[in-house]
Amino acid sequence: MSNSRAEDEAAIQAVLVDSYQAWAAGDADGMVANYTADATAIMTGSLRDGRDVIRKNMALGFEGPLKGSSTYNKQLSIRFVGRDGAIVISESGILFAGETEVPDDLRKVNATWVFEKRDGQWLIAAYHNSPVLAPGQ
Repeated sequence: MSNSRAEDEAAIQAVLVDSYQAWAAGDADGMVANYTADATAIMTGSLRDGRDVIRKNMALGFEGPLKGSSTYNKQLSIRFVGRDGAIVISESGILFAGETEVPDDLRKVNATWVFEKRDGQWLIAAYHNSPVLAPGQ
């Protein structure tokens, strides 16, 4: 990997850490600060089309069922697509208030993060997750 890619990878990981920290703080604005305006987020049964929609939904979540929660995240891979694109695959889960680990695989998801480099900054352009299934399912 060239130094440029190592720097890009570090910048992408910093964006993810910022997003995770904003979640833990219940900060919807901070969570989407590094999303493109036209970002999309797809979760089971839900399409959130645009940074403002994502922010609004996260704010509602932080006021309700996600209050006091944080996330578990394990990066599985990162690959670059051209000069200005990257795909990160992770295993993630929601840690509700008082939890230190996701209690079972039923709450874990495989997540795909699509990054785009705009004006020298890596931003989240799309996010998608899907439940982790037990082997053979």
